[in-house]
Order: sequence, then C-alpha cells, then structure tokens
Amino acid sequence: QVQLVESGGGLVQAGGSLRLSCTSSTRTLSTNGVGWFRQAPGKEREFVGGISTVGGYTGYLDSVKGRFTISRDNAKNAVLLQMNSLKPEDTAVYYCAADPFRSYYGSDPTYYTYWGQGTQVTVAS
Repeated sequence: QVQLVESGGGLVQAGGSLRLSCTSSTRTLSTNGVGWFRQAPGKEREFVGGISTVGGYTGYLDSVKGRFTISRDNAKNAVLLQMNSLKPEDTAVYYCAADPFRSYYGSDPTYYTYWGQGTQVTVAS
C-alpha cells in the first residue's frame, strides 16, 4: 500500500544538518507535485514545504524558511529535503506525499493521494 519511502532521518545536535530523501519504486516522482509534512507527538500534521512539477516552484512553512530547501534529483527519482541549522523544535516524524493528478504542491494533507511511512528526525538540545 505504501507508495513512497522516506530516508535520511536520525539524531543530530542543534545546529546540525540532515538530508531527507523521498523515493518511489512504482511511480515517477517528476510527474507529481510533492509535499513534505511533519508530525510531533500530540500535534497535528503540518506542512513543511512542497515542490511543483512545472517551473520548480517551492513553498515553505515560515519557521523553516531559509533553513530548509526542497529539490528534485530526477536521475534518482527522488525529492530531497535539505535541513540546515536544525532546532529542537524541528523534532518530528517527517513524511513525503505525492499526487499524480496535479502539477502543483498543496499545503493541505488531503490534497495528496500517496504517502510514505515516515522517517524520524530528532534534534538534541
């Protein structure tokens, strides 16, 4: 049932960096709008950022602007989330999501058809 796979999570100290990857063995992600979300214990799933298929447009949660960057590596059929200057508040399970019927990303989780299982990011203070 899982269409996407996230990887690259782990434990880092505040100020460190991680690069997350979203891939699929069954779908070509270059034709999908893709979003990244995160969910901390007891909190709602929130939109982190997204990237479109046309024009490479991106958008981000205000608290991660300037620190996080989303890009595509089509040769690897992947969408990347580069996270720099990590803060303890960034601790969460991170998910990627995709929809094959739209060229743009969306900030509402219900916008997407396919999801990964999530990867844990823990930032120590």
